[in-house]
Amino acid sequence: MMHKSTTLVLLGGASAILAACGSDGGIIGRERPDEFAVQRQAPLVVPPDFNLVPPAPGAPRPAEETASEQALEALFGGPAPRSQIETSMIERAGTAEPSIRSEVGDPETNTVAKGSVTRDIVAAPEGDGQYAQAVIPQG
Repeated sequence: MMHKSTTLVLLGGASAILAACGSDGGIIGRERPDEFAVQRQAPLVVPPDFNLVPPAPGAPRPAEETASEQALEALFGGPAPRSQIETSMIERAGTAEPSIRSEVGDPETNTVAKGSVTRDIVAAPEGDGQYAQAVIPQG
């Protein structure tokens, strides 16, 4: 009789331990935060002017960026400064006419035919082809 009760107690304990290992938390389950939804808070900054008016309750913080904005900033940085050549080219190009998009799509707009060479270049497959070659003119 003692042997049966010991076996039953061991089976009951083993089943309770296995139930705790289940996917729903079992006996010792607890609520855990989603580690992928957590983002860092912006650090506190003391403003140089102490006469500032405190923000309205519930207003968004102006210096705080979202996690995706921070990731884009870390990956690509801010806007790159333009080189002198790029700035000169933009200045020489001037500003576009406001109606340029509608004029280009107009069937009455005259265009220059570039010929079959341009069509061949545009239709050429990407990469180094079997018959690709570079020709350097002598002279």
